[in-house]
Amino acid sequence: MTKKDNQFSSIGKPNDSSRLNWDDAKVFLAIARDGTLSGASKSLNLGIATTSRRLERIENALRIRLFTRDQQGFKLTDEGTALIPHAEALEQAGYAFSSAVGNQQESVMGHVRLATAQGLADHLIIPELPLLAESHPNLTLEVVTSVPTVNLHRRDADLALRMVRPERGNVSIRRLGYLGFGLYASKTYLDRRPRENRRNFLEHDDFIGWSEALQHLPAAQWIERTLRGKPCRLTTTNLSAQVSAVRSNLGIAVLPHFIAQPQGLVCLDADIGCDQPIWLAIHSDLAHSRRVRAIADFLTALVEKHRVVLQGQF
Repeated sequence: MTKKDNQFSSIGKPNDSSRLNWDDAKVFLAIARDGTLSGASKSLNLGIATTSRRLERIENALRIRLFTRDQQGFKLTDEGTALIPHAEALEQAGYAFSSAVGNQQESVMGHVRLATAQGLADHLIIPELPLLAESHPNLTLEVVTSVPTVNLHRRDADLALRMVRPERGNVSIRRLGYLGFGLYASKTYLDRRPRENRRNFLEHDDFIGWSEALQHLPAAQWIERTLRGKPCRLTTTNLSAQVSAVRSNLGIAVLPHFIAQPQGLVCLDADIGCDQPIWLAIHSDLAHSRRVRAIADFLTALVEKHRVVLQGQF
């Protein structure tokens, strides 16, 4: 056989780097969910070098780039995003196969990524997660609180619980309830106010508000209308910082009732017109996924359970 014949005969016989290994779908999903090699390696119990090689192997086998790399980590390409449902189907099939082989009781398995507001995560969802873990021990949940950057259509998350109704994208939307807001201050701050402040309610008070990038929020717009150009004493980019500022006697803020009242803060006005609906949004392709449905049902029951408290009707 000539050298040329030998070269020709190798075409169509994939080497190790181009052979598709279905087990590498786990690596693809882990990197997509975590966004970093280190985090994915930890969840898979693999070395970073091994994880990197397996990612390279599946990209070579598929002959497409699944991620773009930058200083922040790994971002899905359009081609990678399109493959997520198929990789998750493999994941679910793997769970089902393992369950059948082990003759285990059928249960909800897999990983779900939930986008929500920091306040809802800290004070509503996370305290109730032990109940979810007890009901679905094989289900894992990732809570993403950087809501402004989350796009369900691009599969940044599987579902979202938020106060802003998504206007675009392939999503199913349902209103679960309402989140009530009021004007709050600490008792110490109120006791320290000069007498003229008490007579001229809010005119001379210090306010804690939202940064410029978050001026679209109803609370920020209410403060802007009320202050009429007067600057806030403090502006923040998250609700937790505002609660801390009010507790530290820095001023008055518009806060959710269900967060402010358990902190012992004083409500100056319970009806300022800032109440917001709570929306449950699910990527339409996942509406019938058992793992996503389990989280959606959990959130629905959670909002209903705390409906009175969330609305501020203590």
